[in-house]
Amino acid sequence: MKNKVVIWGTNANEEKVLIALELKADANKVMLYTFPEALADDEFVNKMMNEWREGKEVEFPEGYTALERELSVTESLLPDDLKVDRSDIIQRAQTEWHFAVLSAKLHAAYQQELAEFKEKIEALSTYDNKIWDGLKAFWDKVQSQSRERNLFREHADNLRDNINALFDEMKQLRSKVQGEFVTASQSLFEDFNKILDEVDEKIAAGSAKLGSIFEELKQIQRRYRDARLTNEHRNILWDRIDGAFKKAKERKFGPSANEGSVSERHERRLNGLLEAMKRMESSIRRDEDELNFQQKKINSSEGQLEAQIRTAKIKMIEERLASKREKLAEMDKTKTEVERQVKTAREKEARRAEKEE
Repeated sequence: MKNKVVIWGTNANEEKVLIALELKADANKVMLYTFPEALADDEFVNKMMNEWREGKEVEFPEGYTALERELSVTESLLPDDLKVDRSDIIQRAQTEWHFAVLSAKLHAAYQQELAEFKEKIEALSTYDNKIWDGLKAFWDKVQSQSRERNLFREHADNLRDNINALFDEMKQLRSKVQGEFVTASQSLFEDFNKILDEVDEKIAAGSAKLGSIFEELKQIQRRYRDARLTNEHRNILWDRIDGAFKKAKERKFGPSANEGSVSERHERRLNGLLEAMKRMESSIRRDEDELNFQQKKINSSEGQLEAQIRTAKIKMIEERLASKREKLAEMDKTKTEVERQVKTAREKEARRAEKEE
C-alpha cells in the first residue's frame, strides 16, 4: 500500500495540472499538491512517478500550490474544482488510506501499551508472573492483529522485536528467582519426606492411635497446599500423602476402605472447588492491579486518543472484574453447601463406625 499518488487532472479553468497526493497517517491528513502543466516537464513528471511515489525526496519547482485536507470516509480526496479521468485510482487510495489511518492508530495504542509494560518491567526487582502473563496476552493480541493484517508488517515487526526484548528481560529475572525457588523447594521437600517417613513407620507398626495419624496427615496436607514447591516435588509428595492416607485407612478399616466413602467424594469436590476459587482470586487480583495502574495513568495521558484508549480499557477491566467477582460469589455459596455435605457425611460415617465397633 503506497501513501502517495501522482495523477494528471484538470482545474476549474479546464487547465491540465499534475496532481500529487500524500497521506499523513498519524495526523489523519492528506497533503494535496498541484503543478500547472507548464511546470511539469517530462523530467519532473518522471521523478514524481518513479522517485517521489517511492518515498524519495524530489525538489518541487516554484509556482505549485499545497493544500492540507482532512481524510474523510465520505468526502473525496480531491476538492470539487479538480477532476481526473481515473477517479477509481483516487477512490481506491481513499479506501486504503482510511484503513492505513486506523491501522496507525492501532499501532499507536499498542506502542502505548508496550511502553506501560516496559515501565512496569524496569521497576521490577524480582520476577513477577502476573506481568509475564500480561505480556504474553499482549503478544498474543498483537499476533492476532498481524495475522488478520490489521497491522502493517513493519509495525508488527517493530512490536515483535520490542516485545521479545521485554521477554528476554523477564527471563533473566525468572532465571534468578527460579534458582532460589528450586533450592527452597528442595529444603521443603526433604522436610516433608522426613515427616512422612515417620508417619509410614507409625502406620506399619499398627499404632492404636490411627485417628491421630489421620489428623497428622490432614495437617501435612494443609501445609503441602500452601508450600511453594516445584512441580516435580509437588507431584512426588502428593503421591506419598495420598498413599499414606490409603494405607492408614486400610489399616484401620480393612482392604475395602479405599473404595471411597461419601465424605471423601464431597472432600474431593471441595478440594477442586477451593483450587478453582484460588485461581479466580488470583485472576481478580491481577485485574485489580491493572485497573489501579490504568486509573493512575489516565490523569497523565497525552492527547485525546490515549485518554480514550485508557478509558475504554478501564471500562473493559471493570466489566471483567464484575463478572469474575460474581462467579467467585457463586463459588463461595457452593463451597458453603459442599462443606455442609462433608460435615453431614462425616457424622453419618462416624455413627456407623461406632455401631460396627
